[in-house]
Amino acid sequence: MNNLEFFRQCVAAEYNATHALLLALPDTQLSYRPHPVNRSAAELVEHIVAHVYDLIIILEHKVCDEKLTYEFSGVQAAAADMTVQWNHLKALLENYDEARWENESVELLVAGKPLVTLPRKNMMWFVFFDIIHHRGQLSAYVRPMGGKNPAVYGYSADTL
Repeated sequence: MNNLEFFRQCVAAEYNATHALLLALPDTQLSYRPHPVNRSAAELVEHIVAHVYDLIIILEHKVCDEKLTYEFSGVQAAAADMTVQWNHLKALLENYDEARWENESVELLVAGKPLVTLPRKNMMWFVFFDIIHHRGQLSAYVRPMGGKNPAVYGYSADTL
């Protein structure tokens, strides 16, 4: 199995956990943040959904200006938008050219300013792992917000 094939499998495997976590968040508590320096739940949701969009841009272009916001009207809408984008991402990956994956570089900008240039495959993993990282942060918010943690990797205390 090559790197691109493994990435395809990982993208397919991580969708359900990410989708379930978004839906576990109570809409009325999205302003929750455990500490003033932390992002709010709403900010983490928009960051996750925006990163799925970023992955599509990284596949299709040689420059990605990170999408820093992604407006949504509630967790149902955010989860639905994420699903559409995730499915688009999976479709693009299905027949993606391995030479482009392995050999082309992509520049990541933040607010229009260069941050880093990496091989496309490395940039895809970088952003994908950031989605998983922020999903982990968000999972720590669910119970204090009054929700129940879904099963992410196996069961959770709330799903027994």
